[in-house]
Amino acid sequence: MESKSKRLGTDSILSLMIKLSIPSIIGMSIQALYNVVDSIYIGRLSKEALSALSLAFPIQMILIAIAVGTGIGATSLISRLLGEMKEKKADNVAENVIFVTIFYSIIVFFIGLFFSDELIKIFTSNIELINLGKDYIQIIMIGSIAMFLPIIANSILRGEGNTFIPMISLIVGAVINIFLDPFLIFGLWIFPAMGVKGAALATVISRFISGILVLIVLFYGKNQIKFDFKNFNIDFDIIKEVYRVGLPAMIMQLLGSFMIAGANKIVASFNQTAIAVVGIYFRLQSFVFMPVFGLNQGYIPIIGYNFGHKNPERLKKAIFIGLITGFIFTTIGFFLLQFFPEELIRMFNDDPELIKIGVNALKIISIAFPIIGLSIVGSATFQAVGKGLPSLIISFLRQIVLLLPLMYILSKEIGLKGTWYAFPISEFISFFIMVVWFYKTMKKIISEMRK
Repeated sequence: MESKSKRLGTDSILSLMIKLSIPSIIGMSIQALYNVVDSIYIGRLSKEALSALSLAFPIQMILIAIAVGTGIGATSLISRLLGEMKEKKADNVAENVIFVTIFYSIIVFFIGLFFSDELIKIFTSNIELINLGKDYIQIIMIGSIAMFLPIIANSILRGEGNTFIPMISLIVGAVINIFLDPFLIFGLWIFPAMGVKGAALATVISRFISGILVLIVLFYGKNQIKFDFKNFNIDFDIIKEVYRVGLPAMIMQLLGSFMIAGANKIVASFNQTAIAVVGIYFRLQSFVFMPVFGLNQGYIPIIGYNFGHKNPERLKKAIFIGLITGFIFTTIGFFLLQFFPEELIRMFNDDPELIKIGVNALKIISIAFPIIGLSIVGSATFQAVGKGLPSLIISFLRQIVLLLPLMYILSKEIGLKGTWYAFPISEFISFFIMVVWFYKTMKKIISEMRK
């Protein structure tokens, strides 16, 4: 019987990408919907609660970065090993990333337990925002195992081409979270009103249930990846190989955390409402970009397998389809933010100042959305062929070298409006560099594959 992974090298590229990507796109879109709904509920508490959530967001992103970076490295390595018919080594990869995940969870637990208030103080000196931010992020960090496991376990399944179960787990987690939020935040039925603590607790509970679901499938389902922890040994060579691709991806996510923290600092010099706008934008941004990341979950195994299997024509076709699809997704987001900015802001809070600043921000920042889809898929392609460094360098250039200095300079020269223009300017410059690097790298790879 043909293994599941072999279809990555034989089935029609378009139909294969649809089969593998649609589940992840649906799952991640619902996950993004949770992010938006969660912020809408918190926005109903107050603008201050929304601003506090924005300040806590970079810390939460660090946890996501750890999991996503490890997961991307695992998916890429597992798919390449299966393409090379090295199934036993692929099993060992899965065992080692589960061990690493537990190790991370223990460290984050203790940091959250003792230092969560100190982390929030890095971003603000406002006592109310510190207390609200600490209430939220402490629960998230103490329950970090619930944040890590679903992402890592799903990544293992995606490595063998299974995107259906990851979709189901994301949907289950998001639906439970959306359901629990009003009960725990506002104190409905038998539950006490917990405010931002309730939002954090709903997140941990829902992710934990989602993680348990995936682990059951991973350990007891009919999967190509098999676990044998009785004979398990830590293999630092495997961990090193996972992070050869995963570490750049992790750092890219960490750069996003640093970028948001820096953006919060810059706009905070104007007023606290601008901090809330930054938080709203990044929640809405996730709703636009998450489908592209969902596309990548099906796209990376196809690219990785055909790269490992030395099939240049299928590799080229898959890259083309992936780029076009990413462009379409983010162009739709461009039209939404250009034509309905006020309606989007009002979902969170109808404060006049928030609406005025928010509408202006959304219309300016979204100018570059169409090319961002191409950039996201381009970065995923680098990762899938085991070259995570270009993605890291371009991301560092865009978010740190260009964006934050431009935000600071333009805020001084133009005012708050200038900070928003820094986003599209940095995207266009980094996109040009990515196109040149991408073309040269792929041309060389395909040429070597044909020899």
